Amino acid sequence: MKRIIFSMAAAILAAGLATSADAASKRTFISIGTGGPTGVYFAAGNAICRLVHKEAAEGRKKGRKHGIRCSAPSTGGSNYNIGQIKAGELDFGVSQSDWQFHAYNGSSAWKGKQYKKLRAVFSVHPEPLHIIVGGGSGITGWDSLKGKRVNIGNAGSGQRGTMDFLMKRAGWSKSAFKLASELTSTEQSKALCDGKIDAFIYTVGVPNAGVSVATDGCGARIVNFNNSLASGLVKERDYYAWATIPKGTYKTTSSDVTTFGVMATFVSSADVSSNTVYEVTRAVMENVADFRKLHPAFRNLDPKKMMSDGLSAPLHPGALKYYKEKGWK
Repeated sequence: MKRIIFSMAAAILAAGLATSADAASKRTFISIGTGGPTGVYFAAGNAICRLVHKEAAEGRKKGRKHGIRCSAPSTGGSNYNIGQIKAGELDFGVSQSDWQFHAYNGSSAWKGKQYKKLRAVFSVHPEPLHIIVGGGSGITGWDSLKGKRVNIGNAGSGQRGTMDFLMKRAGWSKSAFKLASELTSTEQSKALCDGKIDAFIYTVGVPNAGVSVATDGCGARIVNFNNSLASGLVKERDYYAWATIPKGTYKTTSSDVTTFGVMATFVSSADVSSNTVYEVTRAVMENVADFRKLHPAFRNLDPKKMMSDGLSAPLHPGALKYYKEKGWK
C-alpha cells in the first residue's frame, strides 16, 4: 500500500513539474521602450505592463493564460524606441505621433533610414509642446528664445528631434542660442532652477512631474506658442493639432496656455507575432478603466479614439484583429 501511495504521489509531482515546465516554455517576454523616469512615457509603458500582467494566469489566479511577461525600462524616448524596435532589441515602444510618421515614411530625421515594418498598435494621450522658461529670463514665446541658453534635448530623443525640426523651419541653427545644451529630460528642470539654462522645450503629457520640478521649485513659467510658425505646422501636418495647457495645471499656470502638440502612440514591428500584439491590445482595451487611473494624463482615454488618433503607420494585424472582434473596424 505504501508503495502504491508513493507511486501515485510521484506521478502527481512529475505531472506538476511537467505542467510547470510546459508553462515556462510557452512564456513570452516582451520589452517596451518608454522615456525618462519622471516622464509620462515611463508611466505609460509600465501601466501597459501592469495591465498585461493583470490578464495573465499565474498560480491559482485565473486569466487568459497568455504567458506574457513584460518590462518597461527607462529609455531615450521616441526615436530611440523606434530605432531599438527596428534593431530587434525592443518589442514595443511609446513614440510621438510625428516620429511614427517620419520613421514609417523615411522623412525628417529618418530620411534614408525608412522603417517600413513599423506598425501602430494604439495611441495614448495628447502631448502639448511646452516652452518652459525661467522666471527672470525675459522670454515671452518662441521668438524670444534667440540669444538665450536653451536645452534642445539629448540626441535620439523625440524632444531633440522636435527641436531640430522647429529650428530648421524657423531658419535657425544652434548658433541662434547663447548656449544649446543637450540635457536629458531628467536633467533639464534642475538645470533651469540652478540657473544653468534659461529655457527648455518639451513635448509631454500633462501634468508632468519633471515640469513640476521647475514650476513649483523655482517659479518657472510656460509661455504661449501660437505664432506663425506654430499655425503653419498645424495647417500642414495632420499629426499636429492645437492644444491647451489648462489654467492651474502647474503652480505658475495662472491662465490657459495656447500651444500645439502631438499624440503619444504605442508602436511595434511587423516581426512581432500577431498573437502577442493581440493579447497586449486586448489587455489594455479590456482594462482601460484601470489605465485611466494610473496617471492624470490618461484620464480621458477612449478605446475607439485610441485605435485611430495620431496613427500613421499601418495597424499591426494583431491589434486589427482585436478591433474587428469588437466591431470597431
